[in-house]
Amino acid sequence: MAVTDEAIEKIKAMILSGALKPGDRLPKEPDLAAELGLSRNSLREAVKALSLLNVLDVRQGDGTYVSSLEPPLLLEALSFLVDLHRDESVLELFQVRAILEPAAAALAAQRMTEERVTGLRELLDGLGEDPTVEELVANDLEFHRRIAAAAGNSVLCSLIDTLSGRTTRARVWRGLTQGDAVHRTIAEHRAMIEALAAHDVETARALATVHVGGVADWLRRAL
Repeated sequence: MAVTDEAIEKIKAMILSGALKPGDRLPKEPDLAAELGLSRNSLREAVKALSLLNVLDVRQGDGTYVSSLEPPLLLEALSFLVDLHRDESVLELFQVRAILEPAAAALAAQRMTEERVTGLRELLDGLGEDPTVEELVANDLEFHRRIAAAAGNSVLCSLIDTLSGRTTRARVWRGLTQGDAVHRTIAEHRAMIEALAAHDVETARALATVHVGGVADWLRRAL
């Protein structure tokens, strides 16, 4: 079981047992992490996942509360998940990305400057060793935007930017539910940077194909 899944199960067990009731405020993050034997990061990701499902209500500056758990509220979240996993248009977006982004990576490899390579490395290094899913997805969007910009084709860049923005929710959900998604994404990005830095057109194209295709494969299985 992935660490985040384990954290979700432990919070769910507290709610089912009555240790946490609708409207209750969760203990402070360090205290709850220690009580459940979890890392603070895995607890944080579990809270995000449960807030997407409307089980928890995260109130900035106030704390995290168990929601009312009323059926209409929970069904609203279920509707989001059903839409995400049944809407094949999301898969089609990834399929188009899998066509465009390898082409962009190949063009970028031909035109990549040292300054752009340094910028990509600094962008990725800025994530640290254990980023949250939200931090990773925001970084991922910027990473691909920069590669598309380096390709030197404004139309291609605009198309990729538009497509990427429309797949954000699916990428967040993948990061929360697929155990190794975060570290796999970072490793694939690092490999792409090295290919771009070496002006290795075919390797850059192949890595981009595998990178975007991996997300599409996950979504296809989910559908």
